[in-house]
Amino acid sequence: MSIDFELEDGIATVTINRPERLNAMDTEHYRLLSEAWKRVRDDPEVRVAIVTGAGDRSFTVGADLKTHVGAEVELAEHWLTQKDQILNRGLEVWKPVVAAVNGYCLGGGMTLLFATDIRVAAAHATFGLPEVKRGIVPGNGGTQRVLDQLPWAIGMELLLTGDPIDAETAARWGLINEVVSADRLMEVARDYARRIAANAPLAVQAAKELAVRARDTDINTGLRMEQSMNRLLSTSQDVREGTSAFAEKRPARFAGR
Repeated sequence: MSIDFELEDGIATVTINRPERLNAMDTEHYRLLSEAWKRVRDDPEVRVAIVTGAGDRSFTVGADLKTHVGAEVELAEHWLTQKDQILNRGLEVWKPVVAAVNGYCLGGGMTLLFATDIRVAAAHATFGLPEVKRGIVPGNGGTQRVLDQLPWAIGMELLLTGDPIDAETAARWGLINEVVSADRLMEVARDYARRIAANAPLAVQAAKELAVRARDTDINTGLRMEQSMNRLLSTSQDVREGTSAFAEKRPARFAGR
């Protein structure tokens, strides 16, 4: 039982490794996942991350309800808002994240998915927000992001009925990018990651940040932020390298500086 972390060629692979519990996460797993996301955020060797679940049955079903629901927690914990932050609960990670969904993506799995940037799903994957069937509501952004990422009626159906949808339906509504056979899932996810990692890392992070912040920014402010970001990036070594590589008709060798 762990959160596994591998790094190769600028691509970090974060694996929720608790297949015997459908990769459900207790408090310790959430803490370890927080540490993994902080490493993705802070390690300059990481250019892009892939998140997946161990085994072939589940991406993650989110919180292990046996350890979370009804558990006694000190009231003071409610105000420790920066404790063990995760991708879908306030942690700002501007490096792109690719989700490789290898089965059940339910509850907290969906809220994790909402916080990723590119999503590939195995054909047998299932998506849903079943919390209302358990007497609770989706946490970690489930109620806050569902209507950002799905049409109103579809998002409300998932949120209010708690019923799941299959991978093809999720793709039809734009929740995921591709549906592939299970044996090709990580191959396709890594292909996305490699293509992203080949680009200028500072520009990639800037593009993600601008797009995310645009959801809460008026257009004039957003346009000014774009202009300022390009002005900043124009001073980077990567801009000079990208320009030279284009002129010399060769692949660019970006350093993230």
